[in-house]
Amino acid sequence: MRAQFVLSEISVGLRRNLTMTFAVIVSVALSLALFGGALLMSQQVNTMKDYWYDKVNVTIYLCNKNDATTSPQCAKGAVTEEQKHQIETDLKKMDIVEAVHRESAEQAYKLYKKEYANSPIVSVITPDQMQESFRIKLKDPEKYEVITTAFAGRAGVQSIQDQRNILENLFSLMNGMRVAAICVMALMLVIALMLIVNTVRVSAFSRRRETGIMRLVGASSFYIQMPFIMEAAFAGLLGGAVACGFLLLGRYFLIDNGIALAEKMQLVEFIGWDAVLTKLPLVLAIGLLMPAMAAFIALRKYLKV
Repeated sequence: MRAQFVLSEISVGLRRNLTMTFAVIVSVALSLALFGGALLMSQQVNTMKDYWYDKVNVTIYLCNKNDATTSPQCAKGAVTEEQKHQIETDLKKMDIVEAVHRESAEQAYKLYKKEYANSPIVSVITPDQMQESFRIKLKDPEKYEVITTAFAGRAGVQSIQDQRNILENLFSLMNGMRVAAICVMALMLVIALMLIVNTVRVSAFSRRRETGIMRLVGASSFYIQMPFIMEAAFAGLLGGAVACGFLLLGRYFLIDNGIALAEKMQLVEFIGWDAVLTKLPLVLAIGLLMPAMAAFIALRKYLKV
């Protein structure tokens, strides 16, 4: 009987405040969708880092005859065979180095012709203008600065390039998008909480006669407050379910179909469905508990029992 009464009161409350309940559902859905999106964006950045950093090399470019006249780093002349051997030996002795590949000027020239076959400058480039280099694979790409510190300024070394820096701008952009999503999510969350409090307040005011009678007959505070809390929790749960739908549709249309980023950007490792599905219970839990807690706090002020 008591459960039937609580359910009937929830139904009455939702019908009386239909527009505000709808606003609560929409605001909760948007805020939680942004929350889930921010979590997925963070995981995507970490996935891309793990994927790309494992493929990133540090490259030591050696001085050639042309560099000896144009580059201040090569003022002592082109690299000698002895210097090449010493650099390679020192690299292989370093604990952080996993593998070292030596690329000759001729190999660099063939690779350049292959990658820039349609460029008019290919016809004027000669093998002797290309630089020899050492391509180093590190056990931990985060420690690339150790290579720079050890070999920068050494005789025969023209420059040291870490391909990781090329990716940092992309990762910074994605991290910026994640922070922006969190900020918008926080704003939407505040709006949702304000709507929940106002909805509970209006609902409590519209049923002040019923709650007054319940007080007189000795109903407990919890029993009187339960319908209002359940209304807010139900609206929040619906908003959480809608947010889950947004996340699933977003993953489907952005990566698999529609825009189909997975097909257009095959060199990028995208998060899988498991990453999305593991976030859904958290989104639903927050959607259920957040409005319930907000309603409970609001009732302590607006519903004196």
